[in-house]
Amino acid sequence: MHEAKHDRGRLVRISAFPVSFSRVPRTWAEHLGRRAELTAAAHTDSSHARPTEGLSVRWLTIGPDDAGQRIDNFLLRICKGVPKSHVYQVLRSGQVRVNKGRIAQTYRLVEGDTVRVPPMRLAERSTVHVPGAEFAILFEDSQLLVIDKPAGVAVHGGSGVSYGVIEQLRAARPDAPFLELVHRLDRETSGILMLAKKRSALTSVHEQIRAGLLDKRYLAMVSGVWPNRRQHVRLPLHKYSTPDGERRVRVQSDGMPSHTIFNLMRQFAGFALLEAELKTGRTHQIRVHLASSGFPIAGDDKYGDFGLNRQLHKAEPGRPALKRMFLHAFRLKFEHPATGAAIALESSLPPECQQFLKGLGIDGAVGAEPIR
Repeated sequence: MHEAKHDRGRLVRISAFPVSFSRVPRTWAEHLGRRAELTAAAHTDSSHARPTEGLSVRWLTIGPDDAGQRIDNFLLRICKGVPKSHVYQVLRSGQVRVNKGRIAQTYRLVEGDTVRVPPMRLAERSTVHVPGAEFAILFEDSQLLVIDKPAGVAVHGGSGVSYGVIEQLRAARPDAPFLELVHRLDRETSGILMLAKKRSALTSVHEQIRAGLLDKRYLAMVSGVWPNRRQHVRLPLHKYSTPDGERRVRVQSDGMPSHTIFNLMRQFAGFALLEAELKTGRTHQIRVHLASSGFPIAGDDKYGDFGLNRQLHKAEPGRPALKRMFLHAFRLKFEHPATGAAIALESSLPPECQQFLKGLGIDGAVGAEPIR
């Protein structure tokens, strides 16, 4: 009796869906896929998830901006708030179809494809309001947006940060059809940050990065006397998390190959201004390469000299206070993704870094060329 009541109750709850039980599915996999879809629609755990898109199937036609993208990455992008594990579950169960056929999660979309997206459960969202914001623009056209990011602003939400540059720009530009980060900067790093306004532009610049054609340069102030005018640092880097969940990086023999070239710009008493040329783009690469070489970046609160940082927070005779990490992305060169034209952009040192340099005895508007 209990079983019958449960069945009747379940059928009543899903009776609004245009599902016919008169035909047996051709394969057991199709039956499981249909059953999983109906279960997700009818049984929602309100403590962890909630329904989205009105519990209806969506049919999407792929345009040029989404062509070439893997189906799993496409779903992760359009199904904001859906747990990653759930996205892959519906892929494996065959509920996602392309041109009415089953596909693997590695399938790359083609312009004109019709994608069936089933109802999916959204993780419970926070009610954090994201204020729209614009940032100083260094370059913008129909393909790209390049901004001058201030220190102290995260590029995206996560790890204790509710929102970052990308969320604020999307809030400020609600009609933008596409806006994605091309690369990232640490929260305390200032300077040039590139975003793509079309998927084709994102793909093109990523290809340049993989081919080593993108030229990114940073300015870093380190503690100590730098030994060489030009120094290659090749130390493998390994990412890990601290017990409280904070992301960190350390030099480790089985880590990812990492290569930075440092050029001496100016040498001061106790400090050196370096240009860092990235040959690989690992997380915290410049900071860990310098700290592991015995030259921590001034103001670095993760890998720096903490005693020195405390001293730098207070001004002293002949030296102004420095209350941030002295790392600035100041130069970027690349080929325009649509025209192939060479683009070269520069960002001036922020005022607080310029004041620190002036206190050390040189003009804050330091020249862009290293000591030869």
